[in-house]
Amino acid sequence: MSTPTETPLAPPDPAPAAPQLRRSSRNKVIGGVCGGLGRYCDLDPVIFRIALGVLSVTGGLGLVFYGFAWLIVPVEGEDENEARRLLTGRVEGAALVAVLMALAGCGIFLTMLRNGSVMTFAVLLALLLAGAAAWSQRRSTTPADTPLDPVAAQAVADAPPETKAPPAPSPPSWWRDPIVKDGTTGPVPGGYLWGPAEADTPPVSKATRKAAKAAVRASRGPRPIGGLIFLTALLAFGAGFGGAWDHQPLGTGLQIGFAAALGVFALGLMLSSFLGRTGFGTVFLAVLTAALLAGSAALPKSIDSHWARTDWTPAAISDVRPGYHLGTGVGTLDLSRIAVPPGQTVTTGAEVGAGKAKVVVPKDVTVKVSFDMGLGDVRLPGEKPDDIHVTPGEKRTATLAPPAGAKPAGTLELHLKVGVGQVEVDRAAS
Repeated sequence: MSTPTETPLAPPDPAPAAPQLRRSSRNKVIGGVCGGLGRYCDLDPVIFRIALGVLSVTGGLGLVFYGFAWLIVPVEGEDENEARRLLTGRVEGAALVAVLMALAGCGIFLTMLRNGSVMTFAVLLALLLAGAAAWSQRRSTTPADTPLDPVAAQAVADAPPETKAPPAPSPPSWWRDPIVKDGTTGPVPGGYLWGPAEADTPPVSKATRKAAKAAVRASRGPRPIGGLIFLTALLAFGAGFGGAWDHQPLGTGLQIGFAAALGVFALGLMLSSFLGRTGFGTVFLAVLTAALLAGSAALPKSIDSHWARTDWTPAAISDVRPGYHLGTGVGTLDLSRIAVPPGQTVTTGAEVGAGKAKVVVPKDVTVKVSFDMGLGDVRLPGEKPDDIHVTPGEKRTATLAPPAGAKPAGTLELHLKVGVGQVEVDRAAS
C-alpha cells in the first residue's frame, strides 16, 4: 500500500511593488504634480493643491516646490523629465513654465525672509504636509504579515527548481562571426573591415560633400544661443543700472538693472524653444539673477551710489541739528567744541547708509547713545581698533560716564544708525 504524497503548496504571491513617483497625465490642473503626489502617498490630490496654494501666497515655498517637482519628476509613461530636456537644449513650454514658476517662488521667498511670523507659518505647514504624506504612504505600503505554515514552508524549500528554457542564440558579431554582404556569417575573405577606400572607388563630387555637411549640421539640432542671451542680459543690466546711477539710491539702481537682466533671460528662454537651444548655464544665471534682485530689494534706501567724506563741526549748542544724514561714505560729527551746562540735555543723531559714522563727544559730558545697525560693528571709547564684531540687526543702548576728575557737565543723547558699515564713538582729549 503506497503512502499518499503531499502536494507542495504554491509560494505566496509576492507583495505588490510600491508605486513610483510620477506626474499624473490625467488627474492634473497645471503639471500633474499634485495628482502624482496624491497617487504616490495615497492622499486626495486636493490636499496637496490647497496646501501648496497657501504656501505659494504666504512665503513662495509652494511655487518653488511645484516648479522644481515639475522639472525633476517625469510624467507617467516616460523616463525623461523636463530638467533633462532643458539641459540638452530642448526648451519646451512645460519646462519654461516650471522654470518661471520656480524663479517667482524664489523671489517671493527671499523677500519674505524678514517676516518671521509668515515664514514660521509656512515652515510649520510644510512640515505638517510632509508628515501627513509620509504617514499615509507608510500606512498604504505596509504589507500584511502572514506567516507560512512550517510544513508548507518545508515543502516549498524541497520543491525542485523550475525548468527554464535554454538561452536564445546570441546574434552574430563582427569579431566572432563576421557578416558578409549576402547576410550570412563566415570568414572574411581578406581586406579591411573598415579603412581606406578601394582603388576603384569613384571620386565624391562637391555637391555630395555639401549635402553631407548640411545633413551633419541638421543632425546636430539648433544652434546654441546661451552666450548671446548672457551678453544681452549683461548689457541690459549695465543700461538699467547706469541710467539710475545719478538720481536713484544704490538699491533701486540694482533692482532696475537685475530686473532688466531677468527679463532678458526670460525672453531668451522663451525664444530658445523656437530659434535655438540653451543649457543649464542659462537657467542657473536666471536663478542667480532672481536671487540678486531679491537681495537688492533688501538694501536700505539711504545708500546712494556716491562715496563722500563729510565733516560736521557745530561750534555751539544752537548750531547742533537734530540729525545728520549721509548716503554712502564717511561722516564725522565733531561735538568736542560745544559746552553742555550741568542739568541740560542735548539730543542729536547721525545716519549713514553704507560706510562709517564717527562721533567725537566732549570730554566732560555724560553720553547716552543708542545704536541701530543693519550689518556692522560698534566701537566705543577704550576698545582696541582691531576688536571688530560684525553683528546683523544690532540694536542696543549704552551710557558713557565722564572720566574721573572731570568737572560736572550736562548730558548728550545720540541716536546713531548705519545700514552697512561701522559706528565709532570717541571722546575728545581735552
